[in-house]
Amino acid sequence: MKVDLGIWSKLTQAVIALVVVAVLILIALAYLPEIQKNERFRREIFRLDAELQKQEAISKQLRADIDALRNDPATVTRLAREKLGYAKADETIIRFETNAAASK
Repeated sequence: MKVDLGIWSKLTQAVIALVVVAVLILIALAYLPEIQKNERFRREIFRLDAELQKQEAISKQLRADIDALRNDPATVTRLAREKLGYAKADETIIRFETNAAASK
């Protein structure tokens, strides 16, 4: 037998629904900082992965340069001429100086 309590049964159901919603909101608020922290960590991982790829490309280029210096005499000659200003005995070196005032 079901007794009609009128408005009290509807109020009880509304209170139970509001309590469930409140509990769900509290759970969401409790986990929100963790979700934000995980998102920050994920962005940091992506940034570090990009930096790692950039550094690996630089490392690959430097290894190629080292290999060229070890195995290619033409590379050593070119660098000696460019960086140190060396020349062969029968060559004349002409250096062009830039005027600091003219470049401004």
